[in-house]
Amino acid sequence: MSIKKIIEGKREWRAHVFRVKALPQDYQIVYKEIQQYLFKVGPVELNEDIGLLSEILSFFEEGAAAGKGVLEVTGTDVAAFCDALIEGSKTYADLFQESVNQKDDKAMKK
Repeated sequence: MSIKKIIEGKREWRAHVFRVKALPQDYQIVYKEIQQYLFKVGPVELNEDIGLLSEILSFFEEGAAAGKGVLEVTGTDVAAFCDALIEGSKTYADLFQESVNQKDDKAMKK
């Protein structure tokens, strides 16, 4: 990764954080919880760019502009909301499972 891409990524992240801080407090709290959840179990491609997080943020901005509460936007089960967003994406749990299966296959062949 070139220095130019690193700087560009940091600039993009700072602009993203600025947008998050502009949300109403309840939206900020739920957004940060979603972010933590996705960083723990979320899709592998989340580390490559902030596309999914930007989409969530835009969704939240629209909800806030419409005067909706954050749980009106996500539903009361925020984890289920997150799971629906990453459904079909390769997660870290999937990668771990694949590595365990490969190790088991190698051990069984010996």
